Amino acid sequence: MSKRDYYEVLGIGRDAAEGDIKKAYRQMALKFHPDKNPGNKESEDKFKEAAEAYEVLGDSEKRRRYDQFGHQGVGGAGSNGGYGMNMEDIFSQFGDIFGGHNPFESFFGGNGGGGRRHVNRGSNLRIKVKLTLAEIANGVEKKIKVNKTVACTSCTGSGAQNGSAFSKCVTCNGAGQVRRVTNTILGQMQTTSTCPTCQGEGQTITNKCKSCHGHGTIPGEEVIAINIPPGVGEGMQVTVSGKGNAAERGGVPGDLLIVIEEVEDANLKRDGNNLHHDLYISIPDAALGTTLEVPTIDGKAKIKIEPGTQGGRVLRLKGKGIPQLNSHYRGDLLININVWTPQNLTSDEKKILEKLKTDDNFKPHPGKGDKSFFEKMKEYFN
Repeated sequence: MSKRDYYEVLGIGRDAAEGDIKKAYRQMALKFHPDKNPGNKESEDKFKEAAEAYEVLGDSEKRRRYDQFGHQGVGGAGSNGGYGMNMEDIFSQFGDIFGGHNPFESFFGGNGGGGRRHVNRGSNLRIKVKLTLAEIANGVEKKIKVNKTVACTSCTGSGAQNGSAFSKCVTCNGAGQVRRVTNTILGQMQTTSTCPTCQGEGQTITNKCKSCHGHGTIPGEEVIAINIPPGVGEGMQVTVSGKGNAAERGGVPGDLLIVIEEVEDANLKRDGNNLHHDLYISIPDAALGTTLEVPTIDGKAKIKIEPGTQGGRVLRLKGKGIPQLNSHYRGDLLININVWTPQNLTSDEKKILEKLKTDDNFKPHPGKGDKSFFEKMKEYFN
């Protein structure tokens, strides 16, 4: 499903301040809240879309990556189709946006029955994935085995024996929260806090699962397929939603955070989107010209060395570099020519060079087209 621009979703400009982002999200959430639009799938989707946009733009680091790389820079949010956050994610993460523990009551007044129950959330996992330059340039699917906590198969993650040994919490009467009224000089004040007996779940286990001892999770592993887009870089992070550690007693699983690590290439060096290769040629090849093969991301390419080529010349192969993330632009491959001077000469070779040494044609005669090292560096960086 194609993702809309997050700034467009919240109806704000790209220079919006933090407070404006928060305000815009609150207005969108109020407008499309499921309690206000019961049974309206379109409103629910817009509610989730706004929450997803705020999750990124409300975080300075995620916003910076999004501004630079677009959706791919924040893990291509929702890449598994639809919107990457479910309703429990939203209420558990962003309830404070609405000014209280209970987002329903903050919006619509509530009925005194308590807020949504606390939802357990699994921890995130962070792993490094090594990629070659070819994999970075072309994109790749990696299947990796991850050791993690998984839902207990005996109780289907509930923590209760046979998945049904529960009773309503007697402390909060199933609400997951307790209310306290205190008298102050300003009158009565009411506060709401998580129930200490059931930890906000609204129910207690009467008979714990023998396999997981009531936690709902056990140690396990999972083989996960990860799609890495072309153009990622060292240290960049790709997020796979919901593939982290399972949460206790049927909660929301954490995310899997993939940190990119580039494998150094023996022949090609990366400089942003460009690649560099140092090509060494002999004095005869430099003087007479030749055709040579050079390595590229996709194999070998033939290049022509013109007669009279000087050391330090740079040949550019357009579009043979690394693609820019989330863009059609692709960098170049720069071939840096180095003329190799032999270091161990035979007596016959020395005699030949001695004859050539006095030949006027072998004495340096740099022309206007032969740029100095500093001129070349200046031209390169400009």
